[in-house]
Amino acid sequence: MVDIAKTFGALLIGGIVATLFCGVTQVQVVIYLKLYPKDMILVKVLVFAVWALDALHTVFISHSLWNYFISNFGLAETIDAVPTSLALTIAVTAILTFLVHWFFIYRVFILSRKNYFIAAPLGLIACARLCFACLTTSKLIQLRSLELFVQQFTWSFTTGLSLSAILDILITALMCFLLRSRQKEYSHMNKLLDTLIIYAFENGVLCTLAATLTLITWVTMPSNLIFMAAHFVIIKFYANSLLATINARKNLKPTNRGQFSTVSRLTGDEIQIARTPGHAIIFSESFRNQNSTRPTVNKSYTGSADGVDDDTEVKSPSIQTNDQGNLRINVNTTTVSIADPEAAITPATERLNRPRASRP
Repeated sequence: MVDIAKTFGALLIGGIVATLFCGVTQVQVVIYLKLYPKDMILVKVLVFAVWALDALHTVFISHSLWNYFISNFGLAETIDAVPTSLALTIAVTAILTFLVHWFFIYRVFILSRKNYFIAAPLGLIACARLCFACLTTSKLIQLRSLELFVQQFTWSFTTGLSLSAILDILITALMCFLLRSRQKEYSHMNKLLDTLIIYAFENGVLCTLAATLTLITWVTMPSNLIFMAAHFVIIKFYANSLLATINARKNLKPTNRGQFSTVSRLTGDEIQIARTPGHAIIFSESFRNQNSTRPTVNKSYTGSADGVDDDTEVKSPSIQTNDQGNLRINVNTTTVSIADPEAAITPATERLNRPRASRP
């Protein structure tokens, strides 16, 4: 005998929770549009696709609940039936999850300095997970019976959920490891890197737990719809994980503008540099050209005093000296914008080390 509370009751609760999270997704999209009206077109397309898929998923949930509670109310023979809209929620979830996985795989690719041996296996797992989800959807639509599906194709849904959980664990672990490995290389960015590690861990753990919970309920209780209630919420976690990551870019910009050390050259000597109020750079020692009474410097200094992602490009220094022979360089600044601090860590740092042509 079918347990109504564990089938329709669980489905109803899952639908309500999923609808609430859909509202959170809409808020995230509105925040994105306000914060980044001039963002890259590719990011805008990704955000719109996530929003559209999430909304479509909610529509399918509403239709399946209507089918169970209104259209077929009181019909015992339809309890085992699987509406097409319910089956399609699995495919929509897989497509959105695929987009989110590839977004984070790209981040791993950038952080690993474009290492295809790391990113390619992750991409293959994401593609395999999508294929198994599409197979599950097609068989549910074809059989239209949960009991028959459990008897014949339990393995397809199990494999898809397992791949999703494994991929979440791998992406989270790799992002945390790669970010952690940068802390020694870029010690002046430790605070930013710590924040990025926390973001990566929290988002990854949330999605992993959702996929794992669905897998456990499916394996242990395939005859009821508790697993489907948990599956309703998975897509919401993935959507909000991606949108929260995109919207957090402004909060990830470092604010430390204190003293720092770097290696530069004035007449071939290594120096210590400190940022002072008024956008001036002070050299703590006197550096004079051996053949001249006036200090000499490189034609331009490009980069920020914090090293990376200070939104400042320092150019065209004007040189002053005081009675003690200390060298003071006043600089003009041009504000620039880095869209994604995490993805820009390596490229931005490399740009600081490359000589740039002086501008008039």
